[in-house]
Amino acid sequence: MLTNLAFVYDMATAPTVTPEKTSQVVKKPYPNYKVIVLNDDFNTFQHVAECLMKYIPGMTSDRAWDLTNQVHYEGQAIVWVGPQEPAELYHQQLRRAGLTMAPLEAA
Repeated sequence: MLTNLAFVYDMATAPTVTPEKTSQVVKKPYPNYKVIVLNDDFNTFQHVAECLMKYIPGMTSDRAWDLTNQVHYEGQAIVWVGPQEPAELYHQQLRRAGLTMAPLEAA
């Protein structure tokens, strides 16, 4: 009986080994945001396409018209995806130009 107690005592006082903490930093990328134009009953196809070409960098005429058709026939179109700050700018510019915009949402 005495040897069993000695064994339990030895186990309780044994040093515990903790895993080493890593100093590695895991970088999470910032989320992208979607700029979405919604269909409405008052903006013309011409106005929507012109706004997209004016305010969205690199927007071609063909792409603007494709997106304008998507807005009309599907009810909405994602016109730009990227970092939050420029997404907010493009969203605001399109809204101020009279387009109906969905709230910004993370991609």
